[in-house]
Formats: sequence, structure tokens, C-alpha cells
Amino acid sequence: MTYCVAIKLNEGIVCLSDTRTNAGIDTISKYKKMFTWTVPGDRVMTMMTAGNLAITQAVISLLNENIEHTEDGIETLYTAPTMFRVAEIVGDAMRIVMNRYGPGLQQAGESALSSIVLAGQRTGGEMRLFNIYSAGNFIEATEDTPYFQIGEHKYGKPILDRIITPETPLNVGITAAFLSMDSTLRSNLSVGMPLDLAVIKKDDIGFDQLRRIEEGDENWALMSEAWSAALRGAFDEMTQIDV
Repeated sequence: MTYCVAIKLNEGIVCLSDTRTNAGIDTISKYKKMFTWTVPGDRVMTMMTAGNLAITQAVISLLNENIEHTEDGIETLYTAPTMFRVAEIVGDAMRIVMNRYGPGLQQAGESALSSIVLAGQRTGGEMRLFNIYSAGNFIEATEDTPYFQIGEHKYGKPILDRIITPETPLNVGITAAFLSMDSTLRSNLSVGMPLDLAVIKKDDIGFDQLRRIEEGDENWALMSEAWSAALRGAFDEMTQIDV
């Protein structure tokens, strides 16, 4: 299991992912689920993955291999003219990998279902946020749905629904992503630290923040406890209401 959240705001995009994979009660590992690409002054992109780890790793490897060993007629993440075209390239890679390995996984009784969230911006274009499915098709974030979650999403959804709109300031969006992740960490042991954070400011064509939050991070612990205390205080006030 995993949890990744991406929020598209007027001021920028926030992406946050955990690093835990769980193949059973006693089989827990850590794998990076956030991947980034930049061409200074031209494009900035990040992807987060969920689902079958072998499938998503193969998709990321195929995308990187096409960049490193470019062939005539093959568009790559670095040559695509728009973010929409980047989403199509990722979707094409997903279909190739699913067609190659999906049938074998199905015969073995394993799920090949996977998803990738793609966020980024090209110079001269708008910020774009896509959710790409196992079949290679995808949807794009809109003003009505300005965020995507993949993996274990139910625990972290309420805070996003109550807080996030396109007009939400970027720093508030980062806080909302943190609290969404904190709620998920507390409720599901199959989601775990460390966390990876990527923040893209509109039209900067680069990462404003790109860092890892390790287990035991003091600032994270303070935020988590403050949120718990705020919830307890709000609950204490609500219990005094005579309905």
C-alpha cells in the first residue's frame, strides 16, 4: 500500500508521497515512489506511483531509457511539446508494460493494477496535473477537482475536501498535504515514512522545494502533535453542544 497526494493550486503544485510497500504482515520495505525530471528554463515534471511495484518501476525505467537512448521518431519526456503529450507518453509506456507483464501476473493471481500521478509545467504552458491509469488513459485536475490521491486515500481525503480550492495559498496547500498524510500514517500501518515532498511554483519551471522528510523529523512531530491537540480541543467544544 502507499499514499500519494498531488494538489494543483493557482500558485503552484504540491506533491507528497510515502515510501512504504507492504507485501504481507511481515514483509515491509521502503521504495521511492516520487520521480522528478527538469530541463532548466524549459520544463519541470514529477511523477508519483502506486499499485504493483514491478509495473510502476518498469514504466519509470522505460521512460528513462527512452531519454538516455533516444531513437528517431520516439518522443520522450524531454522532447514532448506539451504536458498533455507527456501524459500520453506515460500512458503509452504504461500500456506497453501492462501488455508485457499483466497477463503473467493475472495467471499468477497477482494484481497488476497501477497508477501514476504526473505534475509539471513547460515554459509558455500552464501547470498541468494528470492521473494516469493502468490502461494508459488519464484524467486531468480541474477547478472542481484540484487534487488527486492514489493508494490509501480515504483517511487523508476529509481535510482536503474541507480546505483545498484553486485559490488556496501554496503554503496552506503544503500544510493540508502534510495533515492529509499524517492522518493516513496514523490510521494505516501500510503507509509509512520517510516522505518525499516536491513543490512547483507557477511559472518558475523548477522545484521550489524538493526534499525528504525522515522518520523522527522534529518539525513533522511538532506539526502532528499540534494537529492532534487541535482536533481534541475542537472535539471537547463540540461535546458541549446540545443537539
